[in-house]
Amino acid sequence: MQNILVHIAYFLMINLALVLLGYIFVKQGLVWLAWLFLPITIVTVYFIFNHSHPVLKMLGVIATTFTMMKVITAAVDYHGKQSKLKLIPWLAFAAGWAGMRAQPFETLGNPTLPNGWTMIRFGVSRVVAGLLLIGLAHGIVFLHLNTDLTYALVSPLLLVALSLVLHFGLLSIGAGQWRLMGVNTYYLFKQPARSMSLTEFWGKRWNLAFIEMTSIAIFRPLRGRLGKSGALAVAFLFSGLLHELALSVPVNGGYGLPMLYFVIQGIVLIIEKKLMQQNAQFLKHPVWARIWIFFWLVLPMPLLFHKQFIKLVVWPLVGLNFDL
Repeated sequence: MQNILVHIAYFLMINLALVLLGYIFVKQGLVWLAWLFLPITIVTVYFIFNHSHPVLKMLGVIATTFTMMKVITAAVDYHGKQSKLKLIPWLAFAAGWAGMRAQPFETLGNPTLPNGWTMIRFGVSRVVAGLLLIGLAHGIVFLHLNTDLTYALVSPLLLVALSLVLHFGLLSIGAGQWRLMGVNTYYLFKQPARSMSLTEFWGKRWNLAFIEMTSIAIFRPLRGRLGKSGALAVAFLFSGLLHELALSVPVNGGYGLPMLYFVIQGIVLIIEKKLMQQNAQFLKHPVWARIWIFFWLVLPMPLLFHKQFIKLVVWPLVGLNFDL
């Protein structure tokens, strides 16, 4: 226990230092230095948590990667511009918001913006729904069914539950709270079930923080050199790399599977854009379009959330033991 607390203290100090250094990087436009710090800090935190539980290792690696990508994205976004971002709003953005655009925090302290309480109520309802699903998962495990059947029933349930709690719950509550403080924050997950194409899903509705990050830090800088398709391919490869860090590295297994998932997404997205240019009718049909999305997003999902990650991170995260 004492070692864990020491490791967490190291982690907090490293991330605090990164946030403070990041402010200098952004103000001075030191994009290259921000990119250089990314692998250094990830490797450092990995070794700090090397012998910790996979859940702690995952949280450490994700949080540090997230911090540095916020620094990189902000440094790229503000490069060549006059930054109006002061230190306190920067700290609020870097430590208290999951989005990747720092500009909304330039208005921190302004009058309350509308819909803050609506977003908070929405988020609370999703947290409650997620917790109920976690309770249902515990109940299924308690039945002592066949091991394979229990895994097949519980694992998807937990992924949905955790997404409800975090993506649609806590992040929406956070967005609403910042709006009450004058910051023009927004839902980071915008009704993804309404997507009529993979392009819409990945580009407008699912995880706007990731969209902002890859668009600002990867796609835009490379678009002129590689073209739109080339820059898009690199953006998906980079997404795959980040998911390897988040899902494979903490459990030391499943390497290459998350990358393969995002390679598939990138290839299919490029194909879909070609089909749209050729006016493919099935992509305009409300049923067939959603079947297309479901097929490419959900069926390959075991590649992304592979069994090692489910067993060593997802189940323990909600207090369940996979060894039934």
